[in-house]
Amino acid sequence: MKSTITTYARRRGLRPAFTAVRFLATAVALAAAMALSACGGSNSNPLASGSGGCSGDANQLTVGSANFPESETVADVYAAALRANGFSVDTKLNIGSREAYIPALKQCSIGLIPDYTGNLLTYLDKSATATDPDAVNAALTKALGDQLAIATPAPGEDSDAVVVTQATADKWNLHSIGDLAPHSAEVSYGAPPENAERPDGVPGLKAHYGLDIAADKFVPISDGGGPATVRALTSGQVTIADIFTTSPAIKADNLVVLADPKHNFSPQNVVPVFNAKKKSDKAVKVLDAVSAKLTTDQLITLNEQVSGASKTEPAAAAKAWVTAQGLDKPVG
Repeated sequence: MKSTITTYARRRGLRPAFTAVRFLATAVALAAAMALSACGGSNSNPLASGSGGCSGDANQLTVGSANFPESETVADVYAAALRANGFSVDTKLNIGSREAYIPALKQCSIGLIPDYTGNLLTYLDKSATATDPDAVNAALTKALGDQLAIATPAPGEDSDAVVVTQATADKWNLHSIGDLAPHSAEVSYGAPPENAERPDGVPGLKAHYGLDIAADKFVPISDGGGPATVRALTSGQVTIADIFTTSPAIKADNLVVLADPKHNFSPQNVVPVFNAKKKSDKAVKVLDAVSAKLTTDQLITLNEQVSGASKTEPAAAAKAWVTAQGLDKPVG
C-alpha cells in the first residue's frame, strides 16, 4: 500500500516539503512527455492510445485517473455511468500526478479525468489567488485554455479542514473556525510542517479568523491528515488538526469539521476534466448527473469501501454506487 505521505503529496499538488515525492513525480512527468508511458494499473502502458483517443466518435472515451484510490474510484464511477448511456469506454488508471496526466489529456491519450477545482486552478495558473468557490470556478474556466474543458463540479470536495473532537466542539460550542478565536491561548494545532507558514495554515487562520496559534503550540505531523494526525487529535495531544474532508476517520472517530465561511482553504470540488475535443453535450449531461449525487459524504462512503476494512476494488465499489444512485440506466 502506498504511504499516506505519498498519497497526500499527490492529492495536494506535490507540496514543497515532500521533496522526494516531487522528484519522483517530476521523473514520471518527464517520462510521460518523452514516451507517453507510465506504470500502474492493468495496462503496461496506461497512457497508450485507447479507443477513446481524439477520434471523431463522440461516444468513444478513454477515462484516466491519478494514482491514488479516490481518483481511481471516481474515474470508475464516470466510466460505469457513461457505459450505461451508450458510450464505449476504455480506462487508463493510475497514471500519476498532474505533471503526467494533464499533458496526456492535452495530447488525447486520455479524453477525461476527475480532478479537484482548487488544485487544478493553481496547477494551470500559478498566480491564481481565488478562494471563494464561485471565484475559483470562474478562474478555472479561464485557465483551461483551448485544449481542456470541464463539466459541472460536484458538491463533494476533498479539501483541507480544521477538525476537532466532538468533546471539544461541545465544550466550546464550536461551529466554525472563527469560534476558536477566543480560545487561541489553549489551542494546539496538528498539521503538516509546511502549514506553519502556508497562507492557509497558521497565517491564514489568524488573518481570516483571528485564531492566533503560538509557535510552540504548532505540532508538525508529516502524514497528511492520516492516522498519526488522527491519533494526536483523539488522544488530546493537539486541540485541532488539519484533516481532509473525505477522510473516513471523520465518521469513524466522530470528529467535527468546522465551517470555513471565509474560505481560508481553497475549495477542492471534484470536477470532470475533458480534452476539449472529447467534450460533448451527451457526456456532460451524464457527468452532471453523476456530479449532482457525488457529495462529500458519498466520497467518504466510497473511500471507506475501497480503503477501509473491506478493501473493495475501486471498479466494484464504483459499479455498486452507480447502481445505488440510479445512474446505471440512461439519463433522462
